[in-house]
Amino acid sequence: MLHPSTLPPLQEGKNLLAFSGGVDSSALFFLLQQNDIPFDIAIVNYQTREQSYKEVAYAQSLAELFSKKCYLLETTLTEQNFEATARNLRYDFFETLITEHCYTNLITAHQLDDRLEWLLMQLSKGAGLYELLGTQIIEKRESHTLIRPLLETSRAEIKSYLNENTIRYFEDESNSDEKYKRNFFRHNLAAPLLEKYTSGIKKSFTYLNEDLSELLKQNIEVKHVQGLHYFKYSASRRSAIVTVDRLLKEQGFLMRQGDKEALKTADEHVVGRRYVVSFHTHYCFIAPYLANDMSKEFKEKCRLLKVPRKLRPYLYENAEAFDMVVSLLKNSGEF
Repeated sequence: MLHPSTLPPLQEGKNLLAFSGGVDSSALFFLLQQNDIPFDIAIVNYQTREQSYKEVAYAQSLAELFSKKCYLLETTLTEQNFEATARNLRYDFFETLITEHCYTNLITAHQLDDRLEWLLMQLSKGAGLYELLGTQIIEKRESHTLIRPLLETSRAEIKSYLNENTIRYFEDESNSDEKYKRNFFRHNLAAPLLEKYTSGIKKSFTYLNEDLSELLKQNIEVKHVQGLHYFKYSASRRSAIVTVDRLLKEQGFLMRQGDKEALKTADEHVVGRRYVVSFHTHYCFIAPYLANDMSKEFKEKCRLLKVPRKLRPYLYENAEAFDMVVSLLKNSGEF
């Protein structure tokens, strides 16, 4: 059930499994164990359900039984924008563990149903091929590799494996609550489609991934200096936005669809109050977003050199990056 392409990096790396005690992560725990893949586990308890304490106890018992480390984060969140906040907190926790303990791979239990749910949700918003296929089996990040070994396995296949091997797991009752958008898509659209057309859907994802791979084989070289990333900007704004999205994703930041829409027409845009993206005539610049004060002399110099406005505060604090931008603009014949 583990995708063959994931076995070499998992066998060679230091692995951290995002564990919840649910259907998918419980199956993945035992599949990794059966394939002699070393790993530790990390679990987050949001303390919103009484059952969550049993899930944590289950994770800790498995870790003790199989001699693994079990990292626990206990926290509380408000209902407002719960899903997005929980996701950010969860991945910040994983990122901290990866940095502190030198893990090379983060393993998650996303599977085929999750992938179809995502595609349908993006389809309803208006998305291109890159957004529709937002999750991949192996994705490089700045500090680690994200691996999803079950991405081509359906939830029904995973449940069959659990039942056949008498493996304990928990069902999160919140997964039935259709006030969460993903649950609505899961129960009303994705599940009925997979029940009838699993084989065809798997083949479609294979073909779509092949098409996407071809589209992404572009000779766009991203360079960086002092936290500033830049690349030669072609006539295709779409391919430039995809490049920006991939770059930010590698750094652990997911761009919202609204930001992508804004970048279609805006030459400068602040993404999530964390990054500024500036499209110049020949180059695209990406830098951490700052809003610090600048000297009058620096402002005037930037104005004369036509340095993108929202990029200036970062360049004011990073002289080497500023010199690079000025050199690129001069070489492009902007002034």
